[in-house]
Amino acid sequence: MKKLIIAGIIPLLFACSAKNADENLDKAELLKKYKSELKVLKQKISKLETEVNKSTTKEIALNVSVEKLNVSKFEHYIQITGNVEADKNITVQPETSGNIISIDVKEGQYVKKDDVIAKLNTLQLQSQIDELKTKLALSKTLFERQERLWNQKIGSEVEYLTAKSNMESLENNLSALEAQKDLAIVRAPFNGIIDEIHQKKGELASPSVPLAQLVNINKVYVEGDVSESFLNSIKAGEKAQLNFPAINYNVDAPIYRTSNVIDPANRSFKVRINLNNPKQLIKPNLISIIKIRDFVQEEAIVVPSIIIKKDFDGNYLYVATEQNKKMVAKKVYVDVSKTYNNLSMLKSGLKLGDLIITEGFSQVVNGTLISIK
Repeated sequence: MKKLIIAGIIPLLFACSAKNADENLDKAELLKKYKSELKVLKQKISKLETEVNKSTTKEIALNVSVEKLNVSKFEHYIQITGNVEADKNITVQPETSGNIISIDVKEGQYVKKDDVIAKLNTLQLQSQIDELKTKLALSKTLFERQERLWNQKIGSEVEYLTAKSNMESLENNLSALEAQKDLAIVRAPFNGIIDEIHQKKGELASPSVPLAQLVNINKVYVEGDVSESFLNSIKAGEKAQLNFPAINYNVDAPIYRTSNVIDPANRSFKVRINLNNPKQLIKPNLISIIKIRDFVQEEAIVVPSIIIKKDFDGNYLYVATEQNKKMVAKKVYVDVSKTYNNLSMLKSGLKLGDLIITEGFSQVVNGTLISIK
């Protein structure tokens, strides 16, 4: 009944105000006048609500639930999307060119560091090495003879030095060819699993063509982009909560580092979180939801966000208070500081011990008679 009376009076008040408007007023004056009239209108509505409440002698109290206001811990988190990476996830490529004569591993096979992955054709190199060894043997013989003569003060120093130089030159050339031959053997640079083999026996391998994919995901890391507005509140060492929806896995870990550079394209900086992955559940390129705490207050006034409403004057909620030996709902304006996870931290408006209405708050207005469950 109250609402019907108020709903009938409001249009009349607006109609009266409209008739008194001066058509010659400019926009600024008209806006000022409307604001003044709105204020008067709100006062009249409040007065009418009070009068209706007083005139209803047989008003039935509304059942509500209340909660006594106490201090509690409030935390605020930001949420970003991260991507899993692995430092030891590489494409193995030979350091020289040649036909593949053997592939010594299989996909899925675990290999240790320096294990042979594949071998390339080295017949031409081996022929050059054999020829050079023959020349080196002759050069050594000549040098040894020249050295004995030189020690006996026979012959010239130039002949001795020339023989020595030829021998050393051939030794260096032989070492270079043997090193080049060793490049034709493709070895694992670290312990890991052969995830994929890209080439087959008989194909031509070269440094520009991937031969195999070697991965070790015992340790991985997650990277994500954070808005620059959180630069001062997110530091290395802060705990982060990571969720991997695809594998239904959650883990907490500290932030390893934050980037020192802001990306001009999206005004963000990177955070990196290192993870141990002994069971290898977390795979490279897996998507992760990262939650990072950017604010915490140990003693705060916290209320459910759902009970906070808003009007022209700001945010408000209802508290239960005693008036004329009866419990009534009182409208109280509050200043909301932060909101997270359906909870709001208040700066001002309430005090400890206040009874906030948590159930039935949508059915009451200022001054409604209530009964606490």
